[in-house]
Amino acid sequence: MNSTFLTKLRQQNPLVHNITNIVAANFSANGLLAIGASPLMSDAIEEMHEVPRISNALVINIGTLMDKEVEAMVLAGKTANEVGIPVVLDPVGVGATSFRKQTVATLLKEVKFAAIRGNAGELATIANVAWQAKGVDAGAGTGNLAEIARTVAQQYGCVVMISGETDYLSDGKRHAQIHNGTPLFPKITASGCLLSAICGAFLAMAKPEEYFEAMVEGCAAYALAGELAAQSLTAAQHGQFYVRLLDELAALTPEQINKYARISYE
Repeated sequence: MNSTFLTKLRQQNPLVHNITNIVAANFSANGLLAIGASPLMSDAIEEMHEVPRISNALVINIGTLMDKEVEAMVLAGKTANEVGIPVVLDPVGVGATSFRKQTVATLLKEVKFAAIRGNAGELATIANVAWQAKGVDAGAGTGNLAEIARTVAQQYGCVVMISGETDYLSDGKRHAQIHNGTPLFPKITASGCLLSAICGAFLAMAKPEEYFEAMVEGCAAYALAGELAAQSLTAAQHGQFYVRLLDELAALTPEQINKYARISYE
């Protein structure tokens, strides 16, 4: 592929506002710093009229929901829409409880999202496709993931990314699969949450008509960084992978993306 957004990201150091969960906050902030963005972690409803106005992107992650936080998410999303910055939704464990399902339904009704990023079980839930999942795990099902991505993208007018052994992306018209990655990703907590944050950073560098290309590059960059981080590690070296992923994100170059990203388009 022809990498264009990573260089811009490191030159412009976009401010990415994250409303995220307690498990992911530290890792997401460090990962954004590593890739070249600037993290801002805030979920205080009192700030949601102001923080999106100084940010370049907003990432909403429902991992550890609290009632007041839902109000902050909606208000931040509306403010971000008003000022025209991209908003990313990470519907963590949306199928696990009725509260999570209702929260995501509310967010999708009230906020215009540039992208939705989740695992197979989460996106299947949004698409109303039967899927067996436990908590925040991807679970298992017989649905066609490419078709699920396409369906949700068309319904909500955004780019959808389903992460897994193969990543599926669609904006409803264009479709891509990313074949980089490593089985160590699901062995560390918040690896998907960090991916959503990085999607926000790449979208911050794109015009709306470029969101699909920005998502493909951002997701490929992350998958490749994980692949490089896992080299020479055993399946049990979860902690080493956690640290090395940050190192590889910081060291990743556009030339590496162009040479090693394995992307197929439909």
